[in-house]
Amino acid sequence: MPDNPEAWLFAAAKRKLIDAARRRKTATQGEQQIILGIEELEAEAASRDAPDRRLGLMFACAHPEIEESVRTPLMLQVVLGFSAERIAAAFLVDPAAMSQRLVRAKKRIRDAGVGFDVPEPATWGARLAAVLDAIYAAYTSGWSDPLGADPERRGLAEEGVWLARVLVGQVRDDPEPLGLLSLLLHLEARRGARRDAEGRFVPLDEQDVSVWRTELIVEAERTLRAASEAKRPGRYQLEAAIQSAHSTRAWRGDADWEAIALLYAALSELTGSPVARLNLAAALARRDGPERGLAALNELDAAYLRNYQPYWALTADLMARLGRTEEARRAYDEAMARERDVAVIRFLSDRRAALN
Repeated sequence: MPDNPEAWLFAAAKRKLIDAARRRKTATQGEQQIILGIEELEAEAASRDAPDRRLGLMFACAHPEIEESVRTPLMLQVVLGFSAERIAAAFLVDPAAMSQRLVRAKKRIRDAGVGFDVPEPATWGARLAAVLDAIYAAYTSGWSDPLGADPERRGLAEEGVWLARVLVGQVRDDPEPLGLLSLLLHLEARRGARRDAEGRFVPLDEQDVSVWRTELIVEAERTLRAASEAKRPGRYQLEAAIQSAHSTRAWRGDADWEAIALLYAALSELTGSPVARLNLAAALARRDGPERGLAALNELDAAYLRNYQPYWALTADLMARLGRTEEARRAYDEAMARERDVAVIRFLSDRRAALN
């Protein structure tokens, strides 16, 4: 592995272009300009402080002329290569509807003459939220494939952490990139513990904490403290704080469920996210008991979450804890029908079988 892979790739690309030009023996002025451009990019990439080119393109996709709701999906497709189906799954919408949104966005870009030039950093502030969301979506796509079995997702978790680190180095006047990096480091610290030696799924509260990567947890905590100094809490800082409260299990023996419930309540108020409210219901069930968790679950918009596997998995767990076995079985069936990961399906199936 070269010390600077990006610089190595630019150098390799440059050599390919030069070889092709020599073979044709009629290099045009345009080809010479391309070679010159590659050389300039190579020199830029050789600097450790140079921003990732993809990061600049992600900010370009957040142009004010592009509809706000489609900016993050556009980044995932155009810059990071996600399919419309995978993007739709991440945003809990129908794949056909997501495809139509992306087509309309591209038509809007063409009709408005929006260029994909990398914008000046001074304009990044208004576009930052969409870029943060895209990096997080890229990370979680790779994180959900802990064994690296899916070639489309292999390495995306590492790419997400890398992009978050680059973003922290480029955006110094906003604490949210620090919050995102802290969140990803906490998740990355536990990624190897999500499967046992036989490849079975292990839920967070049953993971072997000795497998957690302590050095990443320490870095995540340090990064979150740095973000908190700005005294401007945001979504990713709250998400990182929730993961920090989970990490207390490594030395206390249990997660800080009081803090987790309070933080999810704050996150729900801040974002209005149904997924945050679902996680709040799960936290309340752990803190106050299954009856309280079910009451919170029944307050959610079930229609919005009906295709979301964790909604059904939580429903099944609460029904099982309340002794409502038949309802638990049906909920486990719904959860398994909405899951693609074989290890998770096996876990849910074992939980369902244990009801007997």
